[in-house]
Amino acid sequence: MQDGDRETDPKTDWAERRTDWAEDRTLLANERTFAGWMRTGMAALAVALGLKAVFGPFEPTWIAKAAATIFIVTALLIFAASAREARRAQSRITSHAAEAQSTRRMLVFAVLLSVGALATGAILWLL
Repeated sequence: MQDGDRETDPKTDWAERRTDWAEDRTLLANERTFAGWMRTGMAALAVALGLKAVFGPFEPTWIAKAAATIFIVTALLIFAASAREARRAQSRITSHAAEAQSTRRMLVFAVLLSVGALATGAILWLL
């Protein structure tokens, strides 16, 4: 090939395509990781509710409520960390053919689940 020739090397073209596909796979893996962390946070909330159900008649009740609160706080931290890390990862990756969830949508999910966790904690303490 000469300098003025517009044709590209087929090997270079394939290498660039494979790199683009790898970036798209990484972008989609970031979404799956975010979803996994959301499920982990929801599991922490389920443990909090389970503790309250199991230790409902436990005296003093504040001990069972405090244990449940630990799991609720853990869920809140998981939701916050997952939204932050998903946003950071997505900002470093360029999308080519894949359409990823927007970071705004991920943040909205994390905020909604956090509000739900806070409401769950309030309800547990009022029971």
